[in-house]
Amino acid sequence: MILSGKEIKKNLNDNIKIQPFNEKQLNPNSYNLTLHDELLVYENDILDMKKENKAKRIKIPNEGIILQPGKLYLGRTVEYTETERFVPMLEGRSSIGRLGLFIHVTAGFGDVGFSGYWTLEIFCVQPIKIYPNVEICQIYYHTIEGDYNKYCSGKYQNNKDIQPSMLYKDFKRD
Repeated sequence: MILSGKEIKKNLNDNIKIQPFNEKQLNPNSYNLTLHDELLVYENDILDMKKENKAKRIKIPNEGIILQPGKLYLGRTVEYTETERFVPMLEGRSSIGRLGLFIHVTAGFGDVGFSGYWTLEIFCVQPIKIYPNVEICQIYYHTIEGDYNKYCSGKYQNNKDIQPSMLYKDFKRD
């Protein structure tokens, strides 16, 4: 089951943390998250799953920046979130998608117990000008049935910034 906006608000500061929280961003069954003012872009055209891929930081000025198709941009939310007892999910806002801007290529699924900022995998189908602090995506919450192990460690838990892929660490475990 998906939590209603009223249920999200009722669980704030207990099972759900969204900081900062702005009631104007609360929807009937989700909460809009905003885009931070920085992006990461990988420096190489060819990425290697087994290696750490270098990325450079780009500042999004208040007057905006134009994103180009065929390039992956990593961003993050302004909001820090924590979730207990619910499964957080991230989706792009329909107004953003209708401009051909995708905010997560594959990773919209969170784990119960996740704490941190959401890294956004941003891709556009045609050039588009974006701005910092725009409500770019929405988080919603599913209930979870049965016993579960809470996500409490991992490559992306308790992050403080944009997180490039750390898949290379999985290869080192083997």
